[in-house]
Amino acid sequence: MFITRHSPVSDIALRDQLWTLYERAYLETVEQTVTHEMLDRFEFDDQMLDPTNRAWVVWEDTRPIAMTLVATDVRRTRWLSEHFFRSHFTEKFQRGRVHYVVWAVVDPDFVARGASIFMARHAMAVEAREGSLLVFDLPETNQPNAEGGAAELMLRMARMVGDAQLINLTTQRYYALDFAPVDDSPDSHGDERERVEVGSHQH
Repeated sequence: MFITRHSPVSDIALRDQLWTLYERAYLETVEQTVTHEMLDRFEFDDQMLDPTNRAWVVWEDTRPIAMTLVATDVRRTRWLSEHFFRSHFTEKFQRGRVHYVVWAVVDPDFVARGASIFMARHAMAVEAREGSLLVFDLPETNQPNAEGGAAELMLRMARMVGDAQLINLTTQRYYALDFAPVDDSPDSHGDERERVEVGSHQH
């Protein structure tokens, strides 16, 4: 198992390999989450070709088995508000040290083999050396409560390479208004048609 770093990922064949990994890793997540967690191929390539993004890829021989993409310029990402970080983390924002984990994926066949920890140690070591504020978000499937979950795992991995604190930035909830079905028979619209016809003669 070894790791490579790319910025940008300009090789088409490599992007094809990484897209296959990305799709495979996200298959279960996209069926369980409300939000648009998985990018389409155009969005994926756009992120991979951005020179301000860092891609870390873990390999097993010639097969990519884990990957993370870190955005180093939050002004170029549509997922974070640069105004928020300029206001609340002014010094790090001005120094270009607010970074964002766009995604982190592991091939389902290699989750139990330590690929994510191996990847985190390398990627987070760079973040620790730079003194960055590394922002990440998690779907409810990975973080059902404020404590514990994947956020706690991220903190433990960060502390393998440096002194880090976990900051809870915000919580966003999605709701829906579920309207009961109405009677859609032809007779149910009679009064409504009459009102429309009457109203149309008043002009």
